[in-house]
Amino acid sequence: MSETGLGTHERIIRLLDEGGARYRVVEHPAEGRSELIARIRGNDPSQSLKAIVVALKGGGGGERVVMAVVPGNRRLDMKALRQATGAQKAGFAPPERATAITGCVMGAVPPFTFWDELPLMADPAIRRNREVCFNAGRLDRSIFMDVGDYERLARPQFAVIAAPEEG
Repeated sequence: MSETGLGTHERIIRLLDEGGARYRVVEHPAEGRSELIARIRGNDPSQSLKAIVVALKGGGGGERVVMAVVPGNRRLDMKALRQATGAQKAGFAPPERATAITGCVMGAVPPFTFWDELPLMADPAIRRNREVCFNAGRLDRSIFMDVGDYERLARPQFAVIAAPEEG
């Protein structure tokens, strides 16, 4: 639970409601792996927003973290993320650190940040779908929403950080 007494899921719902977003919540069996949850939800994997907490070092910014958001059918390109952030090193934050920062278990981390110490960076490829979806702070709840509303409310910084599509 956050300082406001709300869990991450509830904070997202409040943000979407107050921001007039077009969205729907879907309940499903608990799952956090991108390829499996897309099958459960029945969405194209490219619609899924994969949120990854990354630890950065060097480049004048010291040690810090960033939330990187890429389409569910693509991997994060660490070299591109380093270049976009000016960091010398980048690696996946340990699960316990990501959970401590976001309040969510791995796989449930949504592509939103409510924490000043966790800036949000997204790949522009997420804009290829009119509707995007993501696990919403819980492994058993997903949100489908208009990508324009996501961009307007999440306010990510955009940079090419996703690896090219495979296949």
